[in-house]
Amino acid sequence: MENWINDIENIEFESHGPVRRLLKTVVINPLINYIPAGITKGLLKLTKSELAHANWNDPGGWRSMVISYEGNPGQIADKLLVTGGSVPTALRNRKRLGATVLTKLIEESDSDDAHILCLGAGPGITIIEALKRANGAAHATLVDISNDAFEYGQQLADSEGVGHKVRYILGDVRNIDDLLHEPPDIVTMIGICEYLTDEQIIEIIVAAASVMPAGASIVFNSISKRHGTDRFFRRVFGLHMNHRSPEELQVLMSEAGFMNFTAIPEPLGVYHMIVGRRKA
Repeated sequence: MENWINDIENIEFESHGPVRRLLKTVVINPLINYIPAGITKGLLKLTKSELAHANWNDPGGWRSMVISYEGNPGQIADKLLVTGGSVPTALRNRKRLGATVLTKLIEESDSDDAHILCLGAGPGITIIEALKRANGAAHATLVDISNDAFEYGQQLADSEGVGHKVRYILGDVRNIDDLLHEPPDIVTMIGICEYLTDEQIIEIIVAAASVMPAGASIVFNSISKRHGTDRFFRRVFGLHMNHRSPEELQVLMSEAGFMNFTAIPEPLGVYHMIVGRRKA
């Protein structure tokens, strides 16, 4: 992975300067964390925040992710949250980092047509970006327990010219062996570990490992509390995330037979993208 360094260094990440970081730590984060939740919710309802409504309907769901990824909402409250918030900014960084990592894995695959298996896929935005950018041939199977995001994902893939490379499947990722027609070269769990217990993660990765050949890659992410707004997300958005270090996730993954991990942070330090390999 040493030859990935230039590609990662060339990513146009977003970052917060020292003055902004100080203001968020000393003033903004304490304020939004400790203002009574009812007042904050009322203001978000009054200003018709699409990000808030998306999270109230489906905490951490794909619609709120799309709003954060696009980074250009129409409502004033959303502009403040999406452009100024650490988590939405870090999410956009994670998307850029994840797409670059997947692009490199596709291009380095020994397969003539690399197969990516995306677990808890949602619309598969990061996968679609990687399929568009990669020089090597690849296709993806995207599995989710809800098909709510599939139409959006397929339309996005079509608009990017890779619609023929994606296949969406409604199903439980723990039963992945019953859903696949071919083994995957790359498995992704991007954006789901933070909503799962340790036991749920192990159950899923054991199922994934059972269909992966030796040497196949797994890509997942950690999330830390460096964003400083966990209290806000829990009280206002109803969003309860499980924060784990890259090392803690690697221990879980190793229980299912993965090894040789590499963890790559995005600039805010909120997310690490982690790549591991299936043991022989």
